[in-house]
Amino acid sequence: MGEQGKKMKLSGPEHAVILLAAVFLAFTAGWFLRGERAAEPLRVETQRKLEVTVTALPAPTAVPERGLVNINTADAETLQTLPGIGEKRAADIVADRAANGPYRYPEDLTRVSGIGEETLAGLLGQITTGEENG
Repeated sequence: MGEQGKKMKLSGPEHAVILLAAVFLAFTAGWFLRGERAAEPLRVETQRKLEVTVTALPAPTAVPERGLVNINTADAETLQTLPGIGEKRAADIVADRAANGPYRYPEDLTRVSGIGEETLAGLLGQITTGEENG
């Protein structure tokens, strides 16, 4: 009998390759057989009406005739025309501006002692920094 009668032994990696080949062949066969029994395409019918509502926006509010007070260029006398700003606070604003530079945003006024969120809220519609911030 010789060499032909001996059984061949496969190593672990060879078993893995044969197993992967069998899985691949089974998957490929399933893939092709699936295509033969394709279901009817799904058909969806919808009917909707598009409703558009147009809303008119209110006209923009005008700047008061006296204009906005530029907190970067106004002197102490002009600053005193603002609500909640007296002689001392106006002087403090001018001093702060000289020491720390111009205000970038109106909210920067809160760095002045005595000007808090409540005072600032009353000023926001009446002051500007002279820059476009939006």
